[in-house]
Amino acid sequence: MPDKADIESIARSSTGRSRTRWLVLPLLIAAIGAAAWWLGGGNDSSAIRYTTVPAKRTDIIVTVTATGTIEPINQVDISSELSGTVRSVKADYNDTVKKGEVLAELDTDKLEAAVESARASVIARKASLTEAEATLSEKTDAYERAQALSKRGIASQESLLSAKAAFLRAQAAIETARANVRVAEADLKLQETNLEKACICSPIDGIVLDRAVEEGQIVASSLSAPTLFTLAESLTSMDLTVAIDEADIGQVEIGNEAGFTVEAWQNRTFKAAITQLRFAPETVDGVVTYKAVLDVDNSDLALRPGMTATAEIRVAERNGVLAIPNAALRYAPPAATEQKSSGNILTRIMPRPPRRETVTSNEAADKDGSRSVWVLDGGAPVERRIRTGATDGDWTEVVEGDIVEGAALITDSETAK
Repeated sequence: MPDKADIESIARSSTGRSRTRWLVLPLLIAAIGAAAWWLGGGNDSSAIRYTTVPAKRTDIIVTVTATGTIEPINQVDISSELSGTVRSVKADYNDTVKKGEVLAELDTDKLEAAVESARASVIARKASLTEAEATLSEKTDAYERAQALSKRGIASQESLLSAKAAFLRAQAAIETARANVRVAEADLKLQETNLEKACICSPIDGIVLDRAVEEGQIVASSLSAPTLFTLAESLTSMDLTVAIDEADIGQVEIGNEAGFTVEAWQNRTFKAAITQLRFAPETVDGVVTYKAVLDVDNSDLALRPGMTATAEIRVAERNGVLAIPNAALRYAPPAATEQKSSGNILTRIMPRPPRRETVTSNEAADKDGSRSVWVLDGGAPVERRIRTGATDGDWTEVVEGDIVEGAALITDSETAK
């Protein structure tokens, strides 16, 4: 017979096992429920949220962006045609000068002496001409007398020939004298011109942009003579020369208006218009560009030569057209990746990560120019075929298609967490 202590031990053991079963049973039920929820797709991870933007009527302005440099319309670099020492400098930076105004002067002592020498040479050559004329007159008379005496039989034939030769030499001498006079006069004109060029004068009305000469400096005339002054004809009207990419040059025309900015005035937009499109290409690092020249009004002198400008050239404008966001043209519905289970009960019970989406590109147009966009209709994406027109980079004109103002264009989607 079991004693009382054995009976109490058995009773306690049965009570412990019963409590353990009641604790494990709820945990097992919860695990089975969670596995059924994940395996059965009962979670909301497969729900898709769509981002939409309504179609609207707006103005679309198509622009081409280009960068370039502000330049004076007419800029002149002035050098010296003569070699010599600079006697004086009469113009400085930013000075406004008139045509013919003295900018600098060279020392003229040698030049003045050369002019005086040339004048004296002219006088001497003219005196030689007078002497030759007198000789010609004398020899003419002698030849005529010899002819008369020869006819009368008094003079010999030899004396007649001698008189004739002297007459011809006198004629030649007078032609030589006249030529010498012309040479001397030309040399005088040359020396006077050199004397005038000792004055380095302004060839235009303008402003001094740069000065690279000082008093006492020696300048040397050569094929690569140094620039002494740089002048701009006017700064109230300037040119903006920009480089347009070869992909955009077909859209740009003479007369297109533009707005541009410079770093010095970041909050201000300046107006300009294209006046010239150059055919010559320029290739830098494999990129082909073409130069366009824009006319700029600079009446307030806010712009300075050499400033770098970024221009937005207006090449097309559509007013009040139906437009959709460009993001809608790139959107295509997501395709969920299928995840297969291995059949292992542990794999089925363990939670799986939410399914991922793969979004295909929708940027290319068909051969007829039509494209697909997706409209959210009744909570589901619906495809619409459209043909597009002008675009400003953010919005694109709808030329044809079943899209109305206010239609909810899908631009993005994501799986709800």
